[in-house]
Amino acid sequence: MEKLIITAAICGAEVLKEHNPAVPYTVEEMVREARSAYDAGASLIHLHVRYDDGTPTQDKARFREVIDAIRAELPDVIIQPSTGGAVGMSNDERLQPTELKPEMATLDCGTLNFGGDEVFMNTENTIKYFGEKMISLGIKPELEVFDKSMIDMALRLHRKGYINKPMHFDLVMGVNGGISGELRDFVFMRGSLPEDATYTVAGIGRYEFPLAMAAIIDGGHVRVGFEDNVYLSKGVLAKSNGELVAKVVRMAKELGREIATPAEARKILGLTT
Repeated sequence: MEKLIITAAICGAEVLKEHNPAVPYTVEEMVREARSAYDAGASLIHLHVRYDDGTPTQDKARFREVIDAIRAELPDVIIQPSTGGAVGMSNDERLQPTELKPEMATLDCGTLNFGGDEVFMNTENTIKYFGEKMISLGIKPELEVFDKSMIDMALRLHRKGYINKPMHFDLVMGVNGGISGELRDFVFMRGSLPEDATYTVAGIGRYEFPLAMAAIIDGGHVRVGFEDNVYLSKGVLAKSNGELVAKVVRMAKELGREIATPAEARKILGLTT
């Protein structure tokens, strides 16, 4: 079985210090949380950025500032910018970090009701536009899917030439408006992926660690972090992203699964030539 790639989604665009005081906003805080995750065993940092007051942004200059600071501290870690941004941002606004030519970036494969009046828009033309952009820049997309229909969309657009193989999926489960994080639904989503694809599971809230366990057993990969869940266990706030990563490492050790280094993760994901 392949070694386990652990992704740390260190801040997201929605979670706030009001939810957990350790959520990072500033460049220094971003570096601190990336370091904590890396030291615990994460080989990949899924990155949103904020201004110092916590406002989410896709500003290329802010991404460059944060990426450069993390890279200075952790030269070998994989940094994966989000192109999801926040609800209401335009396509080109969301795509700004791709201009920095990262190894990977996220590509959301469908529209989702986030609750209330918030709709995360990803039309078919948006997905095509993002896919073409990433192909032109040599960026491997992580295909974020919140439901089975989004897997189908990704496969269809691959056949039309907008997404290259081998594909890497992120099964984001338990989001309001998307598929639940029950084991039944994990089996359904996992069974819908092509045989030559790799995948990561991101369980939201209480689903984070049960789905991590399922992915470890199945041979998939795991995402944890403050973007998805701020608790180490019920009612106990995590002191850092590193604590969440360390819990996955302990689970993997009990199940006999080794943890991938950044170099090994690059090989598994096809980021090395």
